[in-house]
Amino acid sequence: MYTFLTTSPWADYELLDAGNFEKLERFGQHILARPEPQAIWDPHLPASEWQRANAIFNREKGSQERGQWKIKPGTPEQWHINYERPDGLKLRFRLGMSSFKHVGLFPEQDPNWQFIYNETRRRKAAQPRVLNLFAYTGAATLAARAAGADVTHLDSVKQVNFWARDNMEASGIDGVRWLVEDAMKYVKREVKRGSKYQGLILDPPAYGRGPNGEKWQLEDELNEMLKLCQQLLDPEDHFFLVNLYSLGFSALILDNLVSEIFPTMRDKREIGEIYLHDAGARKLPLGTFCRFAT
Repeated sequence: MYTFLTTSPWADYELLDAGNFEKLERFGQHILARPEPQAIWDPHLPASEWQRANAIFNREKGSQERGQWKIKPGTPEQWHINYERPDGLKLRFRLGMSSFKHVGLFPEQDPNWQFIYNETRRRKAAQPRVLNLFAYTGAATLAARAAGADVTHLDSVKQVNFWARDNMEASGIDGVRWLVEDAMKYVKREVKRGSKYQGLILDPPAYGRGPNGEKWQLEDELNEMLKLCQQLLDPEDHFFLVNLYSLGFSALILDNLVSEIFPTMRDKREIGEIYLHDAGARKLPLGTFCRFAT
């Protein structure tokens, strides 16, 4: 089933506008303007609204990610926002303006956080084991943990894991297992150990490095990674989610991979695109995904 997913109403987040390769967002009380390569159309709001931003990210020449923030006086470099859903999921995130355009959270993942929370609660296991790979600042980790899972959070960047711990503490949660590891090496070891998980979450980058310089290239590694994950899933009781944000990486590629590697899930999977909608009702594409559950 090809599906489009978007964020449901959220008091502390709003995509105000997108266009001219930029997006204008409200995180709590603060408005940020930052690059977005897929927003190739014209902005909906006048320039005066964009100029009201508390912080604007200016890219370095020749880079899509690295640059500097121009921050208005009185705007904090770090602050918290709340996340609360009718299904009972309540989290709190620390945001910050780094030397990259990211702020520590990908709000478009809201429908996947809800999927993780609800599917974790549906597992037959008394305490489902969930593995979150390329876990970043831990929103998906915390969604699983809030639902009662025994969660292993793995990311290759130590500072990112510290940030995720801050989010855990701010959310009033504890008990997450933190690993600074190369994802491929860890998964291979887990397969050899015969480990099984009731939940697997992957949000890999297009390109990355492990803690010891191990190379990750999405198109080269994803096929093998998914095959290994198939061996780690509890065959009777599991959910699985993979999310990709890589320009030009079609959902049809995921469809082909998942059909071959998880053939019994062909009629149960959701596959498609995630997007955010702005105040002008335009849809900003922000990745592809595949998810399924027994």
